[in-house]
Amino acid sequence: MKKVLIVEDSDMVGKVLRHLVAQYPHYQAVFASNMAQAQDAVAQYANEIFAALVDLNLPDAEDGQIVDYTLSQKIPTIVLTGSYDDKKREQLFNKGIVDYVTKEGRYAYNKAVALIERLEKNQQIKVLVVDDSDMSRKHVANLFRRHLFQVVEAIDGVEAIKVLLENPDIRLLITDYNMPRMDGFELVKNLRYKYDKTDLIMIGVSGESTEALSAKFIKHGANDFLRKPFHPEEFYCRIIHNLEYLELVEQITRSAQRDHLTGLYHRHHFFNAAREVYRNAQEKSMPLALAVINVDHFREFNEKYGHESGDIALKHVARCLNNMLDRFLICRADADDFYVLLPGLDNEKAVALISRVRQLLSSEECIINGAPKRLYFSAGVSNYMRDGVDPQIKSASHLLRLGKEAGGNMVLGDDDAND
Repeated sequence: MKKVLIVEDSDMVGKVLRHLVAQYPHYQAVFASNMAQAQDAVAQYANEIFAALVDLNLPDAEDGQIVDYTLSQKIPTIVLTGSYDDKKREQLFNKGIVDYVTKEGRYAYNKAVALIERLEKNQQIKVLVVDDSDMSRKHVANLFRRHLFQVVEAIDGVEAIKVLLENPDIRLLITDYNMPRMDGFELVKNLRYKYDKTDLIMIGVSGESTEALSAKFIKHGANDFLRKPFHPEEFYCRIIHNLEYLELVEQITRSAQRDHLTGLYHRHHFFNAAREVYRNAQEKSMPLALAVINVDHFREFNEKYGHESGDIALKHVARCLNNMLDRFLICRADADDFYVLLPGLDNEKAVALISRVRQLLSSEECIINGAPKRLYFSAGVSNYMRDGVDPQIKSASHLLRLGKEAGGNMVLGDDDAND
């Protein structure tokens, strides 16, 4: 659990922050009411402190010394203050703070705490900074690093394309306009042929005063544009705004592809994705197994314990299947049926794998109405690809029925069809 250092001498503000941080169960708040207590907390928890929310004016540090201290300990620092001061704000950003938040009610405190979660998300996001000026490129790269982004750099558009090919996990690119070989505009224009706006965020930057340049960038594929010189606050607002848009689109896409109860892919997405897997297996002459899994005696379970308990049981089964088979395509097909597509596995290996999953699931307890229960499933596994996924599902479903008729809690493969 990550610790968040909160240094605040106001009891009321401290209570508000304590309540807000408690809404994030993966964070633990460490409170201090003055600089001395903050130093003790840092000494006690050493490298466990992820970020700090600090009051700018404390009884034993009235001139903001707490900020210098937390930054010296390499702790990302968000400053809380009762008043807005442009000069002080600029000084603090120059020192390297994450943000400067005035105490203007609950919204401000929510923003401060949400920034901590933003920092945690940023650790998983890789960005590319493109600029032929070493000074400008390093400045922008350092702004990103201050917010804990993973940063890679390129000196022009040609090198940027090479870096993108080597780092396909780059999510955001920020590029200067004037560069040799390939300028920022041509870079954005060329990349947009390959990357959709929800695949790669691209932001143009320029010190030129031509007003049409920003429109030109955005019209030809940039998500946003920044004019130099820009203040760190504007920079971070634009970056966060674009990332939140991307994350919202991803969330909507995931929701559209997922079963609402189990979180697994739903049947429609499975069939869409399976067609591509099937074509790939055919082209490469690669084995492709498909398993149809059904929870044993689920109807009786529902009748005995109720539908709410049945939902708990299905979520338990889905979670176990996903944990054990997460590298394969898996979905909740219908009620208590699950499909798993296993490319690269012949029938013998696929049956062995699903059998192992069955054993592991039956060994894990599911708590129903406060009492431990064990769940079992039967499965049919077929590698008969024939003319597509549908016939393969029929073959696997036939094997599943044979297993059910034989008493259940078993996995049958193609060799069992003729027994």
